[in-house]
Amino acid sequence: MATKLFGKDLKQYTDLSDLDDLLSQLTEEELEELNNDLDPDNSLLPPSDRIKDQTTKKPTGPFDRQKLLDFLEKKGKEEKDWEQSKEFAKETRGKVWKPKEPPKEEASEIDDMLGDTEWDDVLNNATEEELVDLAAVLGFHGMLNQVQYHASLEDKKVNAGGFKGVAQTQALKLTPAEPPNSTDVQESLDKLQANDTKLTDLNLNNIRNISVERLIMFAEALKTNTHLVTLSMANTRMTDKVAKKLAEALEENKSLKTLNLESNFIGGESVVNLVEAINKNQILTELRLENQRSSVLGVKVEMKISKLVEENNTLIKLGIVLDIADARIRTQKHIQRNHDKFRRNRQGHVNATD
Repeated sequence: MATKLFGKDLKQYTDLSDLDDLLSQLTEEELEELNNDLDPDNSLLPPSDRIKDQTTKKPTGPFDRQKLLDFLEKKGKEEKDWEQSKEFAKETRGKVWKPKEPPKEEASEIDDMLGDTEWDDVLNNATEEELVDLAAVLGFHGMLNQVQYHASLEDKKVNAGGFKGVAQTQALKLTPAEPPNSTDVQESLDKLQANDTKLTDLNLNNIRNISVERLIMFAEALKTNTHLVTLSMANTRMTDKVAKKLAEALEENKSLKTLNLESNFIGGESVVNLVEAINKNQILTELRLENQRSSVLGVKVEMKISKLVEENNTLIKLGIVLDIADARIRTQKHIQRNHDKFRRNRQGHVNATD
């Protein structure tokens, strides 16, 4: 047990009943030591009070950054370098790493007996096609691609591939791009308006510079046309405004059997209007409406389409994506029922003519 405090005997502090009296008897050095004796881990004290104040120099003035940098640079030049107790000398300590020598392969007795055979000369002089055939015969299918493997089975000449890479692939065959649509838009419109008997198939696919007004003129001309059978208007930037006019034309037209409106900007309501229009005359057999602006039609629109399709007795091909399972299944079943009915009627007509 400690018997002294600040260098004095504890008995001298027994008669002190007041803390102020105790502090008044301490010297300045003892008070300073007492103030600095703080617990740095005491969370009840603010951080500024946990740190010992080691600054005894009085402030010399406001902070001047450039003056401080000049002082540090001057002091660094004036101070002498530390004396080295040992001069620098390049030396290597510890063991130096040396790679291990690979073990020497001892020739086996079988290799000594066989030596160089005629098969070595055959393999060294073999062409790449012969090596491919040999790999296929021995069952090394991982060394071949599908083209090489099937060519070896059918005794065909291998024109591509080989053993030049780890992953064997067939060279990509580039197909030429499709030529642009050469249909004369104005001439086709004039023939459609004049109800030309020779115009039975009109292809306007991928002609993206047709104005909305001209597309509406095609729809208006379709109302009175009686000879057009197939109309393709895919990827023509058709909007809902044109689709509504086209739905009105389908209600009056009685000759059109195939209509392709894929890859346009037709909304869900316009799709419903088109399906309603073809139900009036029951003439159209193929309708393609995939890849429109709104990829998701919604539950209400899809259920309306399925109910309208169930009312149609001539539609055998419908190109549209339905996400709702109920609408998709009901539509597929009815389309299949119409297709079976069409096939039975065709067979009956053939039998009657025979």
